[in-house]
Amino acid sequence: MMTLRRAASVADYRVLARRRLPRIFFEYIDGGANDEVTLRRNVADLESLALRQRVMRDMSGLDMSVECLGQRLTMPVGLSPVGMAGMFGRRGEIQVARAAAAAGVPYCISTVGVCSVEEVARAGYFPWFQLYILKDRGYMRELLRRAKAAGCPALVLTVDLPVPGARYRDVRSGFRGLTGLRALVNHGWDGFTHPRWLWDVWVRGRPHTLGSVAGALKDDQNTGDILTWISNNFDRSITWKDLDWVRAEWDRPIVIKGVLDAEDARDAVKVGAQAVVVSNHGGRQLDGVRSSIAALPAIAQAVGGDLEVYLDGGVRSGLDVLKALALGARTCFVGRAWVYALAAGGHAAVTRMLGTLRSELEVAMVLTGCRSVREAGRELLDRG
Repeated sequence: MMTLRRAASVADYRVLARRRLPRIFFEYIDGGANDEVTLRRNVADLESLALRQRVMRDMSGLDMSVECLGQRLTMPVGLSPVGMAGMFGRRGEIQVARAAAAAGVPYCISTVGVCSVEEVARAGYFPWFQLYILKDRGYMRELLRRAKAAGCPALVLTVDLPVPGARYRDVRSGFRGLTGLRALVNHGWDGFTHPRWLWDVWVRGRPHTLGSVAGALKDDQNTGDILTWISNNFDRSITWKDLDWVRAEWDRPIVIKGVLDAEDARDAVKVGAQAVVVSNHGGRQLDGVRSSIAALPAIAQAVGGDLEVYLDGGVRSGLDVLKALALGARTCFVGRAWVYALAAGGHAAVTRMLGTLRSELEVAMVLTGCRSVREAGRELLDRG
């Protein structure tokens, strides 16, 4: 049986997370939209890329550091925003921020995190701040001001959620759709059959509100109500012109997350963004679209000289990181990988997982002859 001590890969942490988490929360983070075609493509398309092995290259010195938005990273990896992280580990956002800071990489806190941006800042960490486009511009303005006051160095504007994707696993698990007594029985049984999680997260990890947006919610709203509130407040009318008022409230770098098309990336340049994240929301939005890694080369070619290009989606190893760098990404953001680790063993497991990514990247660099991640290019890939 897999144990935390023997966990050696992201896949191992997934096994442990599945065992420890209530089903509703594991399926929520593990699943994608509809039939999960894009979710599988994100991983499979990275796996299909072959690295070009080179030998006798004098790899005694390696440089894994990279600069993103003026911040020096120890390696080209960041932690993506994931909602409700505090339901996967006790005060999860703080644990993850702690691990990221120790590893010298950025962590982006979600708008809908259990811990507020102020709570994370009070703990001594200053994450990037992710923001959804909400109908209530006044509340968005307040969130921007709070994130700025909390010392967040960058804003990650997620633009691929004008409407939530159709996530069937959430319905099948009972995370969505159940109400009243049926919801109480389903969720109660789910919790009581996972006693470690129940004690560590449910009992010791309170309060279980969405910290940064708690002021917009009613005191008696439960998790399902919160998701309904989020769904009702996504704004379908958003256009690139709306970046003007965001810029009026935010004078720090802006990252546009959720770009899959080169034309959209060019529009991001026009509105003055400093970076884009090539992402399909982890396969959780529009099913059937291309993988992030398949979309990356055209976007990097179109705008790589005008802003920073990051990749999010399907990254499960340091080898995946190097493949993305070879196709034009400056750095990679991982989401499910750190959630699996958080659920498996808290910040210590997240720290170990990041160490594994670093070790895997080191091996890949040595055996492909890549001395610096900043010099990674297509020559690292075997085109057969």
